[in-house]
Formats: sequence, structure tokens, C-alpha cells
Amino acid sequence: MLSMAGILAGCDQGEKLKLTSQVDSLRQELMTSQEAAHTLQEVGTLIDSIDASRHLLRTNMIEGTTYDNYISRMNDLNTYVKETDRKIRELEKSSRKSKSTASSYAATIKKLKNDLEKTNREMIALQELVANYRTENQNLAQTIGMRDSEILQKNEEIKIKQQELTTMETRVQDLMIQSKLDEAESYYVRAQLVEETANRTKFAPRKKKATQRQALELYKMSLFLGKDDAQPKIAQLEKKL
Repeated sequence: MLSMAGILAGCDQGEKLKLTSQVDSLRQELMTSQEAAHTLQEVGTLIDSIDASRHLLRTNMIEGTTYDNYISRMNDLNTYVKETDRKIRELEKSSRKSKSTASSYAATIKKLKNDLEKTNREMIALQELVANYRTENQNLAQTIGMRDSEILQKNEEIKIKQQELTTMETRVQDLMIQSKLDEAESYYVRAQLVEETANRTKFAPRKKKATQRQALELYKMSLFLGKDDAQPKIAQLEKKL
């Protein structure tokens, strides 16, 4: 451009106009190229940010992260992608203003668009993966909830059965105690009848002694089974015998 400006001084009016037009054209080309370079740099920075955020998000998912944190980072990624797409469109629009710029950046723009499309596919795959994980976790949580409910129900049933068992055991013990008392009472009554028979025997001493011994044994059995009233009877018969 400086060289062209120097040449203007030694040219006639027609040549000056022609050279001036060329200088303006070159200046416009330079501005367009600078804008394209600046936009290209911004696009590169955004793509680097997308890659870094995506890798960090994947690492966090492996190491463990909350769903809210995932949503926040995914929103950031979507913002980067939208901004990158907008910048690439600006770059395409800017490059169309100049043939030289268009030819220089055509391959770069194509590569950037391919990289962005690849990133979009990876993000979609990542979102699908997280959606699957979330569905699996929800199903697992639902299954665990059902299992917990079943466990609680079984625990309640076990408690009821234990209470019923305790009641049955108490009842059986009561029945056993009552049965023992009834048996003791039965021995006591039989002992009284045998003792009464012995008392009525007057003229058969041996038979009377044997009957008294039989009554004594019955009283002892009654006492053993819990009939305390049998103790005085036992003492009386032992004195007689």
C-alpha cells in the first residue's frame, strides 16, 4: 500500500484514480482478512473451551457428580456451541466479501464446521448416555423403594408373628401350669378317698397300713405337683405309719 501511494505522485490523473481504487481494494481486503483472523481466533478459543468442558464433564461423570452440576455444565457447553456456530457463520459471511479471503479460509472454515458437527454428535451421545443412566437410576430407585416397602411389610408380619408366638407360648405355659395344678388336685382328691378308705378299715390292720401308704404316696405326688395342702396330710400319715 505504501509503495502504491508513492507511485501515485508520478502518475497522471487516470492512473492515479486507478491506483487509488486498487489501494482502497487492498485496504478493504486487509480489513476483511483481519476480521476473519480475529473471528477465526475466537472460534478456536470457543472450540478449545468446548473440548475442555466436555472432557471435564466426562471426568466428573466417571468420578461422580450431581445431576444439577451436569445440567449446569451442559448448558455452558450448549452456549459455547451456539456461540461457535454464530462465529463460524460470521467468518463465512466475512470471507465471501473477498475472493482471496474466501480461498484462504475455505478449508479452515470447512474443518471448523466439521469439528463443531463432531462435537455436536459427541454431546448428543453424552446426553443420551446420561439420559439412559438417569432412567436406569430411577428404575433402580423405584425397585429399591419397592424392596424397602416389601422389607418393611415383612418386618411388620414378623413382628405380628412374634407377638402371636409369644401369646401362644404364654398360653401354653398357662395351660401347662393349670394342667399341673389339675393333676395335683386330682392326686390330692384320690389321696383323700384312699385315706378315707383306710380310716374305714377297722379289723384289717395290714390292709389299713397299706391303704394309708397308698394315700401317703398320692399326697406326696400332689405336693410334688404343687398342691401345698398335701403337706399337713403327709405329716399326719407319716406319724401314723
